Amino acid sequence: MIDILINHFETVHNKPVATKVESLELKKQLYEPMPQKGINAQVVMQQLQNDVFSNVMHHNHPRFFAYVPSPNNFISAMADTLASGMNIFAGSYKAAPGATEIELVTIDWLRQICGLPPTAGGLFVSGGTMANLTGLTVARRIKLQNNIKNAVVYYSDQTHSSVERALYILGFDHTQMRKLPSDENFCLRVSDLKDAVFKDLFRGKVPFCVVANAGTTNTGAVDPLSELSDFCLKVGLWLHVDGAYGAASILCERGRSKLEGLEFCDSLSLDPHKRLFQSYEAGCLLVREKNWLKETFCMHPEYLNDLEMQHEEINFYDYGIQLTRSFKALKLWMSIKVFGIELFEKAIQQGIVLAETVEQLLRASTSCKVVSPAQLGIITFQYIPKESNFSLPEINLINSRIIERMAKDGFAMLSSTQLRNRLVLRMCTINPSTTEADIRKTLHKLESFGKIEASILQATQEKAS
Repeated sequence: MIDILINHFETVHNKPVATKVESLELKKQLYEPMPQKGINAQVVMQQLQNDVFSNVMHHNHPRFFAYVPSPNNFISAMADTLASGMNIFAGSYKAAPGATEIELVTIDWLRQICGLPPTAGGLFVSGGTMANLTGLTVARRIKLQNNIKNAVVYYSDQTHSSVERALYILGFDHTQMRKLPSDENFCLRVSDLKDAVFKDLFRGKVPFCVVANAGTTNTGAVDPLSELSDFCLKVGLWLHVDGAYGAASILCERGRSKLEGLEFCDSLSLDPHKRLFQSYEAGCLLVREKNWLKETFCMHPEYLNDLEMQHEEINFYDYGIQLTRSFKALKLWMSIKVFGIELFEKAIQQGIVLAETVEQLLRASTSCKVVSPAQLGIITFQYIPKESNFSLPEINLINSRIIERMAKDGFAMLSSTQLRNRLVLRMCTINPSTTEADIRKTLHKLESFGKIEASILQATQEKAS
């Protein structure tokens, strides 16, 4: 197993980013009656390599630019192996005091990175979705005492869908959610927020929470955090910041300039399995006052009496949704210890610079148009054929077909998104292994596929006429 992992890390850059397999074919290979007797482990490992590991997207591939990549590292993978093999229960202090202290230390490192006060604390969770759910659960308890009648939450149309999912889970309906249109830079307008809040107050509603973005998934845009925190403090609103992808950028100079005001949030989600290069799953929630977590989640069933110890000792099952929880902190702790935080800073800065390189190359192109500039390692653009008379729907179609061709080709992986009726191509360049040569070759392929698709569409139109 270790040999397989080592080989993967050493050779992933030579593999296709993704492979396409028909689901019916894969079902034939993997669906079988439940084995009544065991077989040799080597046979099972061979099946895994043939049918499972060969049919995955490599999110840590240097040319995986889709969604938000997870460029993990070997130390992180080995830490997960240790935590899993030792089967450490990281829910109570009594069960794993060493693991608890490591999580507390690592959480405090993240607190310092993000500029939150010493009173802040948090815990590791599975990812941004669970971090947003946990943070909004705390907001509901602290600001509303769990009484959500007439309560209203505000966020922009660029906010991640996990926020709405969390609100539905917490009992809010769509009439309590104000999805405000973003500005020309895809950020939340403070003036629109103020108008919405004061209108709701006049109607007898209870404004209680603003969700801000520290790096949107679509474009990497950062909402005006300082202005939002000032307004929230003045009016008495909870400020939750979704920084799942972008918050860790505060480590580097370019990120700090974009994320001014992050330190004033009440709660913050961030994913070490994104910008801090950890293996899945590694999400994190930070809150301004660590006692808020215990106020929200602490219960004392009789079957946990044996695990209750001294008042000053931390039982993480009192601080979040999970009771049974794995030792997720180990991989980030080990990675920071082995590599040092300066190397993380350099890697994050490199990802931001690479996106700026993409932007420069696109602006020099005669067939690509930048739709949103490089921000925190994300850039969006459209392929628009030279001297073409294609309509916007036709250009959207060409771009969607480019994505399909790139996926089938396997050299690189991009994703698309919708921005103001445009289907745009999107690149996220946060992998430290990515080179400028990778960028140039990817854009060259993209433009080649664009020419092919434009020719096909042009020929189809001429034939139809």
